[in-house]
Amino acid sequence: MIEGLFDYTLWGLFLASFLAATVVPFSSEALLTFLIINGTDAYTAVLVATAGNFLGGMSSFAIGYMGKWEWIEKYLRIKRESIEKWHNRLYRRGAVFAFLSWLPAVGDIFAVGLGLLRANILITAIAMLAGKFLRYVIWGWLTGLVF
Repeated sequence: MIEGLFDYTLWGLFLASFLAATVVPFSSEALLTFLIINGTDAYTAVLVATAGNFLGGMSSFAIGYMGKWEWIEKYLRIKRESIEKWHNRLYRRGAVFAFLSWLPAVGDIFAVGLGLLRANILITAIAMLAGKFLRYVIWGWLTGLVF
């Protein structure tokens, strides 16, 4: 059943990118690379991956914004102590951390923490979108696929 979710289409890339930004440790970059190598338009693939990853990150932000620790610990597997540890840093430099929410391991903490702090949604969304887009553009550039 779950195999069909990650099929080798743009829909599969969107879903993989979305889940990679939330709860599933999955490499959306691998699927992006595979699709481009096999003829998918690179620019379209980068935009689809960015959209999925951005919406996944914003869903983590939304869960933090709702402030239900049970959901955060259960669905995102982030402990309260982790976010409390990052609280002051997140509070002072919210846009920077939203931009860096694509980072493995800590990116989800950044997104949820910004939601808990009730960071400005527009600034968070713009910074997060920019960071996630840059991530996929750089990935494509480094692998020689996009440019």
